[in-house]
Amino acid sequence: MPPVVKIEEIHKIYESGEVPVHAVRGVTLEIERGDFVALMGASGSGKSTLMNLLGCLDRPTRGRYLLDGIDVSQLDRNALADIRNQKLGFVFQGFNLLARTTALENVELPMLYGARKFTTKQIRERAMHCLDIVGLSQRFDHFPSQLSGGQQQRVAIARALVNEPQVLLADEPTGNLDTRTSAEVMGVFQKLNDEGITIVMVTHELDIAHFCKRNLILRDGVLVRDESVSNRSFAATELEKLSSAEAAAKLTGAKS
Repeated sequence: MPPVVKIEEIHKIYESGEVPVHAVRGVTLEIERGDFVALMGASGSGKSTLMNLLGCLDRPTRGRYLLDGIDVSQLDRNALADIRNQKLGFVFQGFNLLARTTALENVELPMLYGARKFTTKQIRERAMHCLDIVGLSQRFDHFPSQLSGGQQQRVAIARALVNEPQVLLADEPTGNLDTRTSAEVMGVFQKLNDEGITIVMVTHELDIAHFCKRNLILRDGVLVRDESVSNRSFAATELEKLSSAEAAAKLTGAKS
């Protein structure tokens, strides 16, 4: 089976100002179906630019990008929008939920604007199923302001899943979350990945990258390392450690 993502000698050059900015320099890589990849690097490394290219939010200056076997490198704006809706799901650091819309309605939105036509019943059932996957079906009628940060991110993940994407792209999905909530969200991603969903995630946090299967490290727009994760972290284990540490801290506090 061919890789779900294949990029060959991708470059992205911004011509703003007198000196061109080479944000991505000749990156070549493949991402297999069912992989869980972290894109890492310092500020200015090119990881966000590469994520935008993978998400069809931008076009490469040169090079070739095949997404699920389709060469998207030269597609026009409308065709890219269709590809994004049909084959990609997005999760952002800031959740990007509509404040006056319930969790269920937020999840339904991508189905309303896609090329495929669904009945109202199909939209409702699919959205409820995705909320159930992330453990929030009982809060379907809650507004974002009535949900914690972790719950809002779960709604965002459900929304990203609703059109059954080939690849889930997550940009710093734990950046606004505390340690425990971050582990819980990474547990959701690991569960989805175990079910066969391909995930590509931008993160600057080493501990979060350890939840993934593979780490790609960029520097100055160049892919300098591509390595499998050894001693991988698992959310259930990390949450147990946190609970034990919290219990020990309470016990120590009570004794003092």
